[in-house]
Amino acid sequence: MQMAGQCKYSCETAAETFQWIKAIVDFLKPFTFLISAHVVNFFTDKLWEAVDKDWIDSLRNEPIENLLLIPSGVVQDHWPDSLKEFVLTLKSLLLPREQADLYKVLPGWQVTSLSSVLAQGMNLKKKHEGYLAQVLSFQFQHSVVAIDACSHHGKVTNARAERIKKHYSAQIRKFGSENRSLNMPKTITCQVMSIDMLRALTNMSLPKDDVEQPKLTVQDNKKLDERKLQTLGNTESETSLVLAGLHACGDLSVTMLKTFVECKEVKAVVSIGCCYNLLTEEGFDIAGSLCGFPMSCGVKSANFPLGKNSRDLACQSAERWGSLHRDAGVHNFELHAFRAAFQMVLSRSYTEVIKTSPSVGRQGKALRRQQQRRILESCLQCEQSSRPSFNQKHFDITRTTVEIGQPKADDKSASILDKAAVSHGNSSYKSMRQETAVCTDKYLLFEKFCLSGLCRLGLKPVDSQSLCQIWDEVEPFADIIGPYWSLRAALGPLLETYILLDRLLFLQEQGSHLEAVMLPIFDPVLSPRNVAVIAKKK
Repeated sequence: MQMAGQCKYSCETAAETFQWIKAIVDFLKPFTFLISAHVVNFFTDKLWEAVDKDWIDSLRNEPIENLLLIPSGVVQDHWPDSLKEFVLTLKSLLLPREQADLYKVLPGWQVTSLSSVLAQGMNLKKKHEGYLAQVLSFQFQHSVVAIDACSHHGKVTNARAERIKKHYSAQIRKFGSENRSLNMPKTITCQVMSIDMLRALTNMSLPKDDVEQPKLTVQDNKKLDERKLQTLGNTESETSLVLAGLHACGDLSVTMLKTFVECKEVKAVVSIGCCYNLLTEEGFDIAGSLCGFPMSCGVKSANFPLGKNSRDLACQSAERWGSLHRDAGVHNFELHAFRAAFQMVLSRSYTEVIKTSPSVGRQGKALRRQQQRRILESCLQCEQSSRPSFNQKHFDITRTTVEIGQPKADDKSASILDKAAVSHGNSSYKSMRQETAVCTDKYLLFEKFCLSGLCRLGLKPVDSQSLCQIWDEVEPFADIIGPYWSLRAALGPLLETYILLDRLLFLQEQGSHLEAVMLPIFDPVLSPRNVAVIAKKK
């Protein structure tokens, strides 16, 4: 086994950043077929035939654990040299994702622990990242305008802020500080449709006590009157603003960076993007300067467009892949196989529907609940008998479901089975468990997946014979989907690097009056989108 080395490129200057971008483009061009593919068409278009046959043959029998490590740059000694070169070269082009030591990178950096009041109700990911608007407002007493496109999110945030306000107000009264003002974040619910709109929002004057001020809201999907916003934003006093976007979705991250460049009141920006699949792209969605990608002149000159499938792939996380357990990985590959086979059902029996690119949602969660219930039921049976018996037509009880690129599922059920194996004789029980996994009729799971998908699409069920025929046709190639998807996922972090370097280069192209850096500021396992674009005006 070999581990890839560190990135050999730098992005301290515009010239260095552009050289890095060119190297990425040169590497990606021969693999356009892989990054632009849609895995739902795996069987329909026989996507594996475009991949080097030696690679597929080598990976086809590779342990699942090794496949899950490919996006992390881990190669095996017995792989073809060309495959090892692919993985190692790819890794050398990636922006480092390990959480930076901010004390070293940013001299004078201060970190304050999150108060128990602000941390209340937060999951581990939120505690790691911070509830940005409320932390800045309550804990650091900054004047904050929080912008969200979702009215529901705005209501939840406001309700939470009111609860926090009660605590701080009580503290003020307790210590006799009634004259002290208390800042609350002003929540604005709207869709930021343009740079002018965001500029107007950033120019809004904030009074010392925002609590009594009316909250400015508009309905989702309705464009806010920009003239009204400009009127609200006009102020005679000099303002100094920082734009901060903690996982600003799609084009919003781009709009933030452009507003920072064009709005003199904005002195700094901290942008952590997400949802690259929702970016608008020149040549695919809209033309000119309105698109979210590419931003920089350098990337535009490179003439390497991405498309939605590639941008969607950029959201994959090598760290999340590497943290998955074997059973979770196996079952994810099975779900991809079911979805790809279901695409064949649609293409053959529902030709009109297939033209609309139908989405059936994530059915893995439902399958996971059903299978975990069967796990518990089987364990209860084991407690009642020293010779457990299994119906070969049961669903695969050894699997749990995790969406690749999403937080891993609870492994509690798997651990229950392992404990049962110890109490009932390790070798005999585990052997029977493995035989059950092999003998499980996956067709039953596929049939259930198809019936659920057809129901979600409002379509009549197809006959079982047709489903069985399709499964028999694809099953010999189902084991290839794991290697294929692993190779494709390995390219995801490189596509994200390409998108982020485009944003950095855009800022660097503005001239020497700006300073801009990129830093991975979060733990990539807890927060896969962990790279911040940070810039300030000199």
